[in-house]
Amino acid sequence: MLGFLVRLLPFWVREPLLILVGSVFSVRIMYLAHRDGEWVAAAIGLVFLVFTAVRVHTVARALRARRAPVPAAAVAPAPQTPLTPPTTPAAPAVAVAAQKEPNAWGQAVAAVAVFAALGAALWLGPHLLPSDDDGAPRPASCAGGEDEELPGAYRRTPRAVTGDELCNALNRPDLAQLLGTPTETATAVSGTSGTAPLTDGKVAQPEAEVRFDTYTVNVSVTYNELSIAQYVKLMEYGEETDVKTLSVLGRPAVLASDHTMKIEINFGGGSGGPVEQGPPARTLSVALDAKDRGGYYDITVWSTSGALPDDGALLDIAEKVLPTIPERTV
Repeated sequence: MLGFLVRLLPFWVREPLLILVGSVFSVRIMYLAHRDGEWVAAAIGLVFLVFTAVRVHTVARALRARRAPVPAAAVAPAPQTPLTPPTTPAAPAVAVAAQKEPNAWGQAVAAVAVFAALGAALWLGPHLLPSDDDGAPRPASCAGGEDEELPGAYRRTPRAVTGDELCNALNRPDLAQLLGTPTETATAVSGTSGTAPLTDGKVAQPEAEVRFDTYTVNVSVTYNELSIAQYVKLMEYGEETDVKTLSVLGRPAVLASDHTMKIEINFGGGSGGPVEQGPPARTLSVALDAKDRGGYYDITVWSTSGALPDDGALLDIAEKVLPTIPERTV
């Protein structure tokens, strides 16, 4: 319908209008494509730019045709008698037609003036109208999994937190600031309601993870009978380094360092690479309750570069996140 209406417009109104709209759209789309790194949008903007160039060429050719001299029509002289007074010669038809034809430049200027407001609205509209999208990347959000069936270990554990609840507690607006990187935005978040390994699915172990450009934070809850005191003794026989016991929120806790695991998966078939040692990680383990009757939270931070925040960042995260995680009832 819009195309039909555009075709009804006079040439010297339609073409400047198409040039104006094409220019606005092409520049705007290519600007957004450059800002967001979208190559498909850049291709669309290029199509609009080519369309505009074709219309400009059409108008330029029409202007050259109008400026070309029109050959005078050969008109046979009318016979006159000496008794008849000479009559005034009629004006050529071409001249009459030229007087009646509307001014091309006037139409073009009028078209530009009328539709300049349209172009300004298309270009400045996103900046003038109130909007929550300021061009900054939006933080990732937790995907709801209320319909997901939980393993049997969660039904046997009174008020075991789910992966979604843990994700919502960890994905805080101030998490990047707690890590010491306040300008970063979460790029990926996830929450899973799994079970602890080597327990035959009998111990609930939900976990959540929030990834930034610099650091990745993982929080898990293990609902077993292992206390922090027993956990510290196990660390003495393991490879954990830089072990430090402390109290967090009035509960026993321990800080330890270890390495993550790097696993290469080959989706094209064949065997994947061997399990390798990943970047170092720092973990803060906190008992589920002050009496240390079993079970603990693990807050782990690592980065691909190997850099780690100081221990104060893990303590701040624990003090902010743990009180928002639903407690299990005993």
